[in-house]
Amino acid sequence: MANTWWELQISCEPALEDSVFWRLEDFGCRGTASEIKGTDFLVKGYLPTFQAQVLDLAALGLWLRQDALCVGLSSPTLSWQLIDEEDWASSWKQYWQPQEIGDRFLINPAWLPLPEDIDRLVIRLDPGVAFGTGNHATTQLCLESLEMRLSSVPQSFIGTGSKRESVVIADIGCGSGILAVGAVLLGAEKVYAVDTDPLAVQSTFSNRALNDIHPEKIVPAEGSVDILKKLIEKPVDGIVCNILADVIIQLVPEITEISKSSTWAIFSGILTEQSKSVADALEKHGWVVATMWKRKEWCCLNVRRS
Repeated sequence: MANTWWELQISCEPALEDSVFWRLEDFGCRGTASEIKGTDFLVKGYLPTFQAQVLDLAALGLWLRQDALCVGLSSPTLSWQLIDEEDWASSWKQYWQPQEIGDRFLINPAWLPLPEDIDRLVIRLDPGVAFGTGNHATTQLCLESLEMRLSSVPQSFIGTGSKRESVVIADIGCGSGILAVGAVLLGAEKVYAVDTDPLAVQSTFSNRALNDIHPEKIVPAEGSVDILKKLIEKPVDGIVCNILADVIIQLVPEITEISKSSTWAIFSGILTEQSKSVADALEKHGWVVATMWKRKEWCCLNVRRS
């Protein structure tokens, strides 16, 4: 059973799709996909069998029903089955197609050829079991925020003479490495990418190679901000952090320690109703929320030091 996975299938109303995705990710699913089935959405999630027992899956069904009741929608239906690892690998990939994000990015699955006549920055991606395909609203918001932040690099980081100063970024909770790759493509000199999940770190290494990025440009490591403190030589210029709101709040004091007076940061993985709690924690430690971008029930905070 070591190489078997749970395949969870949830049939729900279209308005519940993002809520179901969030619930599956919070539950620990390593990959998710969705497709239209008549008037409903069929959302699939995958996680190793050792992470959940049948009783855990039954509890997940209760949470999904409670989520629907809270917004006055009909209850989703949840079913599950065991599949082999090879079947898992192919089950969700068939639904994933190239996707344009923001003004500059194209996310292209590594197993598909590049579309012709591309005038965008292409991120070739095979997330494996790590979070971050570009399909989720929080990842999209982060990439669009990086566009905004790094598009001003030539003007804001001009040093003496004509040479531009380097921009060093910390990616906390790097997942597949999609944000780290995107930052380098936008001109960041270096990204330190950390995640507490060793499979995510492995995925970041793989996607760094897929995009022909020099190892010195993206430095993945297992851990959190405590590991970053050991890796970085001085406070970073920018921070991206796409994880859960509660974890962000806990990490704010440590994140502040690796910043300087000019550091900016992008925080996402935050439900809209959680934004005030995150903003309060940031402001308590000397950060100012410059903008809050929303997509459906998710939001992204673009902040700077006060």
